[in-house]
Amino acid sequence: MFSVDRKDFGPNFVFGAATAAYQIEGGQIDGRGTSIWDTFSATPGNVKNADSGLNACDHYHRWPEDLDLIRDAGFDGYRFSFAWPRLIPAGTGAVNQAGIDFYDRLIDGMLERGIKPFATLYHWDLPSPLQDKGGWMNRDIASAFGDYASLVAQKFGDRLSAIATINEPWCVAFLSHFLGIHAPGYRDVRAAARAMHYVLLAHGTGIDALRAEGAKNLGIVLNLEKSEPASDKPEDLAATNLGDAIFNRWYLGGLFKGQYPEELTSILEPYLPEGFERDMPIVSRPLDWLGINYYTRGLYRASPSTPIFPIAKAEGALEANDLGWEIYPQGLTDLLVRVSTEYTKVPIYVTENGMSEDNDERRIAYYDAHLKAVVDAQKRGADVRGYFAWSLLDNYEWAEGYSSRFGIVHVDYATQKRTPKGSYRSFQGMLHNTR
Repeated sequence: MFSVDRKDFGPNFVFGAATAAYQIEGGQIDGRGTSIWDTFSATPGNVKNADSGLNACDHYHRWPEDLDLIRDAGFDGYRFSFAWPRLIPAGTGAVNQAGIDFYDRLIDGMLERGIKPFATLYHWDLPSPLQDKGGWMNRDIASAFGDYASLVAQKFGDRLSAIATINEPWCVAFLSHFLGIHAPGYRDVRAAARAMHYVLLAHGTGIDALRAEGAKNLGIVLNLEKSEPASDKPEDLAATNLGDAIFNRWYLGGLFKGQYPEELTSILEPYLPEGFERDMPIVSRPLDWLGINYYTRGLYRASPSTPIFPIAKAEGALEANDLGWEIYPQGLTDLLVRVSTEYTKVPIYVTENGMSEDNDERRIAYYDAHLKAVVDAQKRGADVRGYFAWSLLDNYEWAEGYSSRFGIVHVDYATQKRTPKGSYRSFQGMLHNTR
């Protein structure tokens, strides 16, 4: 059980569980188009065991059972994502009515169970036809995303408690276009620079489109790390500053100050779109809330021989999960306070936090420590309004395939049987006993 009580977080604090469409839905039927993850996972060497999201957790058919699990745990909200290719198979143009019907059923099912729908428009499953046109490297992605946002607002907006435009733009842009670890798998600085800007331009365009349709409570979800130096050497401190600019300040600065960090634009200037500065008023449209996904810290050292960015990640000495990510709850407190002090006063939600691990006792301890970190951040003045556990279900963990289990509910992929873990019961005990 957890050592914190629900009342420790204050009144009206939202507790929820989080998932993403490609990771759980399966159901690649009924008119759903292909996404970049379908083709990326079909390419040898990209994903462990050549796993794909073809079936995933079959949430497309088993959603009532999954919503019952959310309700029975005592969670207030469910953070889910729409699959763009399920709603608009080509990314633009014709709408797939079967996709509309599915999300109608899902959202109505949440409301019938007293669960608040927290929707994300984009959680990485870009329709393949848009990738054929350059995807996030093409400025036209912003208008396509705006049209998609309009559709979601028209069809579902009046039933959604909150809408996030994009999940983790660092992953959409840098991880996927410079490091090549996620779809579409580029390792190209020009591709990365353009994606880093256009993903935020699309966000701002989406905010405008949502507001034009009357949608309320709009935000974005950033994955942030606590950037720290491997030593006190000046070169490691400089490396940490650059790492922080790449991972954190590009997105925080663009969104809330209308300005990217100079130390990064000076490097990327030859590769950024000409006149990108003129887009910054759109990038920095006012938001109603900010989501922060947090898992670990970034420990940096200088690496003078590394092209473009002369930095590297150092190996830390902290306890880690089975992916090698260090467990560092203090980093969550520090980030929440930093963002609320330096960047914005809008309410903050911890929209993802969790642990890949087979040993659920360690997962329980991880959640307990990070929940206490949220309380500590509140005491230091951060306006944190909610916390979403990642993830409700064991699921398709992107390039890790099905080898990584983040769920508080175990999924037997052969039978699709759901079995709540001790971490699920810990949330259930906290949420039911202190209402």
